[in-house]
Amino acid sequence: MRLDKRILNFLVIILLSLATFWWSIFVFHEDFHWVALGLIIALRIVASVFLFKDFSLSWSKATQKTFLIKSFVVLAPLLIYGPILYGELRIAFMLNEAMTYLVCISFLMYSYHFYMNRSATAKTKSLVIYGAGKAGNKLEDEFRNSEYKIKYFVDDDKILQGRSIDGVRVLSKLKLKSCIGTNEKYDLLVIAIPSASKERIKQIHERLNSYFKEIKILPSLEEILQENNYASMLKNVSVEDLLARHPQDLDKTAIKKFISGKKILITGAGGSIGSEISRKCASFGAEQLILLDHSEFNLYTIAEELCKYKPHLVMQSVSNLEQLDQTFKKYKPDIVIHAAAYKHVPLVEDNISEAITNNILGTKTAIDCAIKHNVEKFVLISTDKAVRPTNVMGTTKRICELYLQNVKSNNTEVVAVRFGNVLGSSGSVIPKFRAQIEVGGPITVTHPDITRYFMLIPEACELVLQAGSIGKSGEIFILDMGEPIKIVDLAKKMIQLSRRDEVQIEFSGLRPGEKLYEELLIDDGEANTQYESITVAGKTKYDIQKLNDDIKELLETKNKLSKLKEIVPEFNHKIN
Repeated sequence: MRLDKRILNFLVIILLSLATFWWSIFVFHEDFHWVALGLIIALRIVASVFLFKDFSLSWSKATQKTFLIKSFVVLAPLLIYGPILYGELRIAFMLNEAMTYLVCISFLMYSYHFYMNRSATAKTKSLVIYGAGKAGNKLEDEFRNSEYKIKYFVDDDKILQGRSIDGVRVLSKLKLKSCIGTNEKYDLLVIAIPSASKERIKQIHERLNSYFKEIKILPSLEEILQENNYASMLKNVSVEDLLARHPQDLDKTAIKKFISGKKILITGAGGSIGSEISRKCASFGAEQLILLDHSEFNLYTIAEELCKYKPHLVMQSVSNLEQLDQTFKKYKPDIVIHAAAYKHVPLVEDNISEAITNNILGTKTAIDCAIKHNVEKFVLISTDKAVRPTNVMGTTKRICELYLQNVKSNNTEVVAVRFGNVLGSSGSVIPKFRAQIEVGGPITVTHPDITRYFMLIPEACELVLQAGSIGKSGEIFILDMGEPIKIVDLAKKMIQLSRRDEVQIEFSGLRPGEKLYEELLIDDGEANTQYESITVAGKTKYDIQKLNDDIKELLETKNKLSKLKEIVPEFNHKIN
């Protein structure tokens, strides 16, 4: 039968006070003073039970705060009985007794804590934690009862280097390499720096990858706030972590001002870009979300995810003018973000007519409805493939840009945002490569020299909204995508991360409409904005009446490639 915590607490106070009082008598050669002892014990019990309630504290979960409360239980009574017993007992005697009590209670408490939390698991694996801050310390505590033996902390702070945390040395990266040696590999490196940029994670991975069998990282601070246990949130280093780039001038205040309190219609809301735009609009305080998609499954998926925002769901095609007009009339959106499009280059090459209908007619219909219903702003998601296009998909997007730049938009500001590939989107090479690695390869790359621009979906979508917030009618914004990346280097990096060195790379040849290098600018008519990561492309004039006639003819003609070439003279169709 377990004793009540209050009784245990009383016993500890009484017995420990007796012991420390006797010890102080022995040290100071005082006579035993029963009244003084009784007063000290009584005041400590009162402080413990009624003031600080420390009897409820768990010794097995003791922290610095636990010790602080125990200190108050000793020091607060001292302020009362000190003056009362002055003359009966020396001040040095009373201070010595109180400090001895504090040392003893702390020793007992932390000894019990250590005993109860000792690991019964054999330490068969080695672990190094990169980051000796709060996250690293919490992970060290969580891994204490695991199969991992924590060998070292690593930290870039020179003040911490050379010191230790709970007996675990804190090293620099250089010192770690010398400690591990060249012929040994530790089991696991955990990068415990939630605030670290992707660039820093990439640097750490490149420098230390060869010394560890496995590397894991903590997710971002936003994700950590949703969980309590850090160890459960560790994830493998992904290619997104190493290749993604975060714009330094992301202006979330401007985005919130643009989105907050507005009714937002998002077309293609269930796609990889549209769904992330929907999430961002919800998080930035949109008053109402109108999610439009012609795919039942995609619309259902994003609707389930954002159900707490109670979005309006519209299942229809953007190319149906009558239905789309009714949607605008019913919901009266303030902002339209047009993400609906067929984007997969080879599939579009095999379905040219449908792509023209969906991409060109669908965009024209959406823009016309936005203008008719006095929408404040219309934002078109464009692509780098619209620049000197070699495929039908890029050419359809270029025609959308031409229409947007030259249409009479009245009170509606119609803008476009052009960027390259986003990591992990539908049609991206990354999911394809992952699937190929899982089955043992080979990874198929079309050409050894092919390059692409990459950005994470969340960052790209935030920049889209940021560009939309500053856009004036007819402007095409270009997102800074950094340096282009060789696809073969991407494949090699994914093989390295998967620890599947046996996976081979094969070159399959360029696909229909595919080109080696993508561009973001058609000419040198680029202009700066107040943000370094967003620039404005030069305007291309095209008589709007002629463009309307050309689009009508394009939809009706059988020779669609020839008409596409006529509208976009720089279209250099490549069929491999």
